[in-house]
Amino acid sequence: MSLPDFAALPAVDPSLSWNNSFAALGPTFYTRLAPQPLPAPYLVAASPDAAAALGLDTGWLQSDAALQLLSGNALPQGGDPLASVYSGHQFGVWAGQLGDGRALLLGEIDTPQGPMELQLKGSGLTPYSRMGDGRAVLRSSIREFLASEAMHALGVPTTRALALVGSPLRVRRETMETTAVVTRAAASFLRFGHFEHFAAAGDHAALRQLADYVIARHYPECQAGAALGNPYADFLQAVSERTAALVAQWQSIGFCHGVLNTDNMSILGLTIDYGPFQFLDAYVPNHVCNHSDHRGRYAFDRQPNVALWNLYCLGQALQPLIGAPERVVEALDAYKPAFPRELIARMRAKLGLLAPHADENALIDGILRLLADNAVDTTIFWRRLAHAVAADHYEPVRDLFADRAAFDAWLLSYMELLCQSDKALAADLMLKTNPAYVLRNYLAEQAIRQAGAGDFSEIHRLQALLAHPFEERPGDEAYALPPPDWAAHLSISCSS
Repeated sequence: MSLPDFAALPAVDPSLSWNNSFAALGPTFYTRLAPQPLPAPYLVAASPDAAAALGLDTGWLQSDAALQLLSGNALPQGGDPLASVYSGHQFGVWAGQLGDGRALLLGEIDTPQGPMELQLKGSGLTPYSRMGDGRAVLRSSIREFLASEAMHALGVPTTRALALVGSPLRVRRETMETTAVVTRAAASFLRFGHFEHFAAAGDHAALRQLADYVIARHYPECQAGAALGNPYADFLQAVSERTAALVAQWQSIGFCHGVLNTDNMSILGLTIDYGPFQFLDAYVPNHVCNHSDHRGRYAFDRQPNVALWNLYCLGQALQPLIGAPERVVEALDAYKPAFPRELIARMRAKLGLLAPHADENALIDGILRLLADNAVDTTIFWRRLAHAVAADHYEPVRDLFADRAAFDAWLLSYMELLCQSDKALAADLMLKTNPAYVLRNYLAEQAIRQAGAGDFSEIHRLQALLAHPFEERPGDEAYALPPPDWAAHLSISCSS
């Protein structure tokens, strides 16, 4: 399998025009500082797809100038690096002031998609590092780099990962580990916690300034209706609806975020802060992927309700701007119909149903119960079902279930609905909706172990594979198999 080909992509002017509109808000919102230099940096991986989306010369990413900038060893000409302050609820408890403890916003660049912020994660101490060292380790950075780009390829809103830079510098986690920096890109890295911070401090002027900034740049439709309505309530409703759509996508692909604190919730409805995440192997609805989550607050099946709880925290923060509490609740209530609507639409596509059906809810609930009762591998089931519809041969799917009689009963109901659709179109939709490959924990672990020995080839192989998750390729069959037995013993925590 070929690795990402930087030279094959069109070259553009590598010079970057830097700006930082967030910096214009004033020092109440951040601390200006430079990144801490990273000794002996080396490029581990880069994303040509992310670079092209940003309008960057992918060849420039291979240059020493890029390496120095993306390791924090050089400052961008015209950039304005800063660490922002925010607060938040962590595991359901108010944590007070937090902030960018190991991240630094370099600034924003003009791209074909509009202004995009570039941020270094792992760039050293900031005033918000608390007891940390401000560094990220190679292990967790590999996971974030691969997951960010994998989620983008799956069509899930996410921050992007432009580059991963390593260093021989070592820091202590559970053991001594080498450090790394991930360059992340997003239209904005603002979180629910940014608004909570100023609301908790009673600084309503700063709260309004922040809300006006976000609305003007990212939710102009709310600003346009200000004369007739309440732009802050409209903003809260828009965030609620985006969040509902995001979480529905997570649930449809079996993605567990692992640490859905309010400071890890994007105001733009992006997946952000890849730490102890996991794609489900067996379909276990109450699976807890984060071993730091002792009470299971962020279990897979609790994610929709936790997201709504986090939105209520955001609503409470915005209430001084919105006014009447009932208007806040009305804006938040948009989540409740939006989430099931978005989830059912995703599940309908996974089943190849081309139009809504009266019996679709029962059909969806039925297969999810069967998957749970039989602990069936999530990704393998949906991909096999797509192939089964294409070939009109269901035995390979049936083989996944211990309770074959129950599956046969469900299949009969499914076939009755499917017969009302064009099967060729249904199969095509399913093969474009149900991925063959996801970033399973054990695949990331194998790449991490090889990288620890100085071999980055598995990172590059996974990167290329996950960039096209719906395309099955000869020679890559092993990446679509169930996880090996040893994978059950992997432990991923907040330090991951």
